[in-house]
Amino acid sequence: MRKDIKASCQKRLGRIEGQVRGLSKMVEDDRYCIDIVTQISAVRAALRRVEEEVLKDHVSHCVEHAITSGNKADQREKIAELMAVIGRSDR
Repeated sequence: MRKDIKASCQKRLGRIEGQVRGLSKMVEDDRYCIDIVTQISAVRAALRRVEEEVLKDHVSHCVEHAITSGNKADQREKIAELMAVIGRSDR
């Protein structure tokens, strides 16, 4: 993973960690259910943004390298991995 992407993801994940702790406190404090669900949606969206950033880096680094290497087996493997992870992310 590129250094700038890694730093960005770490920063985002730190914020998400704080959001999750906030959610726990909301539940503990018996906050209004809709407010809790709204915050859960915000955490999910934030995680999706991190996921997108990591996937973009993977495609621009790992998949691109496999394509330019000319190694057909490596190319097939990287594409299969990418398709599997995209398929799982829709669930």
